[in-house]
Amino acid sequence: MATAAFTIQARQPGSLARAGLLHTAHGDVRTPAFVPLATKATVKGLLPEEVAALGFEMVLGNTFHLHLRPGEELIERLGGLHGFMGWPGPIITDSGGFQVFSMGHGTVADEIKGRSPHGSAGRVGSILSIDEAGVRFRSYVDGRERFLSPERSMAIQAALGADIALVFDECTPFHVERGYTENSTLRTHRWLERCLDWHAEHGPAGQLVYGIVQGGVFEDMRRDSARVVAASACEGIAIGGSLGDHKEQMYEVVGWAMEELGGEHEERPRHLLGIGDIDDLIRGVELGVDTFDCAIPTRLGRHGCALVPDPARRWRLDLLKGRSREDPAPLQDGCPCPACSGGLSRAYLSYLVRAKELTGMRLLTLHNLTFMAGLMRELREAILAGTLAEVAGAWRGGEKHPHA
Repeated sequence: MATAAFTIQARQPGSLARAGLLHTAHGDVRTPAFVPLATKATVKGLLPEEVAALGFEMVLGNTFHLHLRPGEELIERLGGLHGFMGWPGPIITDSGGFQVFSMGHGTVADEIKGRSPHGSAGRVGSILSIDEAGVRFRSYVDGRERFLSPERSMAIQAALGADIALVFDECTPFHVERGYTENSTLRTHRWLERCLDWHAEHGPAGQLVYGIVQGGVFEDMRRDSARVVAASACEGIAIGGSLGDHKEQMYEVVGWAMEELGGEHEERPRHLLGIGDIDDLIRGVELGVDTFDCAIPTRLGRHGCALVPDPARRWRLDLLKGRSREDPAPLQDGCPCPACSGGLSRAYLSYLVRAKELTGMRLLTLHNLTFMAGLMRELREAILAGTLAEVAGAWRGGEKHPHA
């Protein structure tokens, strides 16, 4: 079955999982797929051709950060985001809504760990107001007051030349009261219509628009939001917002939305925003998610942590820990990344990250993205072969990894 945006190629019996092709103006994306972050017009530390060589077909740019610096006007003059950063494939851009959440409430990690929402002392950005018109905030770049509205967000994403633009929304935390979540979700629905109206009149040809499901951790609101977004004219659907304070709650919240997005709506692509732990990707695929984005693989790499087939340790190897300092083994046997295929030891990589050498950060970023690409390739191939249950079970048991 095909629509303008998505073709479902196979479904996994006994599961909501599906394999497909996401069709964009800059090519197709094989799904399920992980989307690396190119937050500030770069996947940190890597060249575009390196990212593509790992098997990734789409990256995500950050509307909020690119608007503040260098500005969408400059990017548009220099060929849009594709020409500016030298990435020829599909690009999805977020709307800036998550940054509203981060300035107003903190990140999800801040929220769960009880940290200040403003993060490091050097961060001067702050939210000034959220109302029906949009959001006023103070730029972390220069301290100036800025304004972002549904129409402005869509105009920025049009100037960036994104293949997929996300509608403007407010991403609310799970700890706020029901009344706040309800008011915020209803406003997000009104903003959805304003985004679609602007795009229908001014949007670039070929650009797809994804609506965003909100509703916090409340089942009725999540289901209602999914129905509202599904009834709109958007070509795809993203699941956003804080999804709970533990994994089982997150899977339950995502599951509510997915149940509403079945049937007549199942042919539209589905994206899960900001999720990238290995077990979450596996479960998300089983729940019917097509694409994911997250900073985890690249952020871990910059902080001395490698992804390895070790579910007991959350698939992480912390090279800053003492046990790696004299270990002659590679990060992972059979891995084709430059670190592993080049015969570099855990001891050497541990030394590099402890010395804060950029080479170490680059090598771990390449390794972690290689790991992610292999996982998603295996899950896709398993759906096509009808063996997802076996492959997912092997991964969860630590018996299977991308290069076994």
